[in-house]
Amino acid sequence: MIPTLFGAGFLGIETFNPPWDFIYLPIFNALVGLYQVPVVDMALAIIILTIVIRTVLAPLFVRQIRSSKEMQQVQPLVREVQRKHKGNARKVQEETQAIYREHGVSPFAGCLPSLLQLVILLPMYQALTRASSIVSYTAPKELATAFTDFLAATPGIESLGKDQYRIPFEGSCAIPPDFHQFLPLNCQLITPLKLSAPIDTTVAWLGGLNLAVVDHVFAITVLGFAISALAILAASLQFIQVRMTMARGGTDGDPTATANQTMVYMLPAMTIIWGAFLPSGLMLYWTTYTAYLIFQQYLVLGWGNLFPLFGWQPRWAPAPEAGLKPRPRAQVPDPSAGTQPTDSSTGNPRPGPSGSQNRKRRGRKR
Repeated sequence: MIPTLFGAGFLGIETFNPPWDFIYLPIFNALVGLYQVPVVDMALAIIILTIVIRTVLAPLFVRQIRSSKEMQQVQPLVREVQRKHKGNARKVQEETQAIYREHGVSPFAGCLPSLLQLVILLPMYQALTRASSIVSYTAPKELATAFTDFLAATPGIESLGKDQYRIPFEGSCAIPPDFHQFLPLNCQLITPLKLSAPIDTTVAWLGGLNLAVVDHVFAITVLGFAISALAILAASLQFIQVRMTMARGGTDGDPTATANQTMVYMLPAMTIIWGAFLPSGLMLYWTTYTAYLIFQQYLVLGWGNLFPLFGWQPRWAPAPEAGLKPRPRAQVPDPSAGTQPTDSSTGNPRPGPSGSQNRKRRGRKR
């Protein structure tokens, strides 16, 4: 029923492959639709679409962000457990997990937004790749002859060398399934968004940055590895975002806290590495997405546990709240002092004779 309603022919979409296209095509059509708005180029289209996606998904993150705030508040309890059972990793883990369950918090709440961001990354990558009209394809041996025949029979596909091809924005949609990535752009656009010219992915106000390829405008090459300034900016923002929600305190005996501490550095490092291989448009999306997420987290958490940052505590960022205080340890009565009577109305100890007075009374009786 669903493929019948939303499959090929729906609002002018001539090619539809469920279930993947349910996720990819809305993003692709939205991106192209924003691009066709006057004074909006591809960079602004990515920024606007990212903010829209981030706003739509905001309710999904509210619980995680609030859980992160509660996570910060229970850290004094966790540190007390670590102090009390130092050297007994198993006991620390058991009591820490009990604290998390009691207060309904998750130590991974701060990383969930970053992980969901990775899930959205793939359809955004496909949308940017298709919008660029550049396809990388190496035909396997069993399809080599068929691919040669396909290129000869399909006008409009331009070879750019190094197994790269430029696909047309319009043309026949009768493309064999093995070469589906060579579909003309208009085949998967709704009727109001059909293109009359190729999409321009070069942005003048970004120094001529081509969003369809790896960043070569704001990048330096070190030992053959391209380090993109845009990727560094995205990684820095990601570090701030995770650090704001990261639990304060040590990780002794708590594997979940240790993993969380690792991810605050691992995810930004991965972003810098990916910046050398992924289109700069994706780095622009990642930067915008994370910056907006930081803004939303700030509305709920303030600066959270971002500061002190490497020993720096700015005056305009107040120190985090102390959180929940450890429960007072039970007082063990001294057996030599005897048991004091308590007041039945208040439950507090009733004043009574001291130990020396009792001894004097026993002496008088004798």
